[in-house]
Amino acid sequence: MALKKGQEVELDIIDAAFKGKGLAKVDGLAVFVPGTTPGDKVMARIIKKKKKYREAKLLEILEPSPHRIEPKCGHAKVCGGCSWQHIPYAKQLEYKTEQVRDHIERIGHLDGSIVKDGVGADEEFYYRNKMEYSISSRRWLTEEEIRSDEFVDDSAFAAGLHAPGRFDKILNLKECHLQVPESFQILDFVRGWCIEQDIEPYDTMENTGFMRNVMIRNSHHTDDFMVNLVTYQDDQDVMEKLKNALLAEFPFITTIVNNVNDTKSPTAEGRYQTVLHGPGFIVDNIGKFSFKIHPNAFFQTNTAQAEKLYEIARNYAELEDGDIVYDLYCGVGTLSLFMSDPAKHVVGIELVDVAVENARFNAKENNVDNVSFIKGDMKDVFTQDVVDEYGAPNVLITDPPRAGMHPDVVERLMELKVPRIVYVSCNSSTMARDLKELNAVYEIEEVQPVDMFPQTYHIEAVAKLRLRD
Repeated sequence: MALKKGQEVELDIIDAAFKGKGLAKVDGLAVFVPGTTPGDKVMARIIKKKKKYREAKLLEILEPSPHRIEPKCGHAKVCGGCSWQHIPYAKQLEYKTEQVRDHIERIGHLDGSIVKDGVGADEEFYYRNKMEYSISSRRWLTEEEIRSDEFVDDSAFAAGLHAPGRFDKILNLKECHLQVPESFQILDFVRGWCIEQDIEPYDTMENTGFMRNVMIRNSHHTDDFMVNLVTYQDDQDVMEKLKNALLAEFPFITTIVNNVNDTKSPTAEGRYQTVLHGPGFIVDNIGKFSFKIHPNAFFQTNTAQAEKLYEIARNYAELEDGDIVYDLYCGVGTLSLFMSDPAKHVVGIELVDVAVENARFNAKENNVDNVSFIKGDMKDVFTQDVVDEYGAPNVLITDPPRAGMHPDVVERLMELKVPRIVYVSCNSSTMARDLKELNAVYEIEEVQPVDMFPQTYHIEAVAKLRLRD
């Protein structure tokens, strides 16, 4: 069967594949269908034709998989925020673990038995400590509206999440179960208040309007709660009224901030900000360490799972008194601090200026004086000069971005021959690629998947490496 673009075809979904898409096979040709689960029999339309595979759009579920469940959220079928709600959580974890094992075997050319069962989250919903909602003058239409022969007006004060693949249209949320329930309640309140007060939503195409984003952060270990209102203009009269209205309705809010982004950039980070209420930050803990989290600072999105991941990384490091630890791609220093006891010294290396500033601040706030942070591109600053200054590492932690480590960094690790390496990854395919190279010098003893994002296909993994004799 040729499977031409636009063709409708009946498919049996046999596996979960890349980016959480269901996998079917037609005469040996792979067909990927989002929104499906292994065991489904579906009708789908081919929408993309590639040499070695096809992509299809789900039209109808003819026979549901025994593993298919009804999503908790009414937006699940169209929202890209949590695309696996139709799969029971135990099965999600199973599929994610198999995804890591497949990458380790197929890309890393390693024995899949080194991959342990994934560490699941205690909370399947309401686990995020941060949500960034967008506001737009254009809403995403429903399937029924799109198919309608009548003209449907898409103009609105839309508040929610970007429709998948669209920068200009917002899925106007009526519910969301990723952060604590108060998060959506606040978004809904801001939307209603702005409509009532005739406050205009931001228009991405025309670069006009006022309200751009509502970012909400809550602490896992304290009662701190932040609302960050991102606007296109600086109007403190409007902000003062909205602040008072929010505090009257939600007195538990501990700080409110107004970020002003008066540029065309879609980021929720303002060019400058004003603290409207409270200290302008919240405080949360990871282990025994506390962190001041400002509106635009990075912090692990799932605090409870981050603590599990860090504990695994520390156990894999097998730290001893007097160890010198290097933390590559250290970010704001959370893992560096977590590794600081009983190490003699921890050296964090990070490219982003503000992250290094935050890392140094976090170390000072926690009275940790055996940590140093170096700013620069890993492939340029991770040199012999740094090793000569701080000493050769006994343990090395690496937590690279999704693209994995630069080949120069991999080569440097091969030369250094560090006794123990812990590789933390948010992309098991690039981790497997790097492990394949490192396997020439280091034994890959174990890989532990850790689920930071239930209801999505994303999975973190931690690998334990030991220098070969």
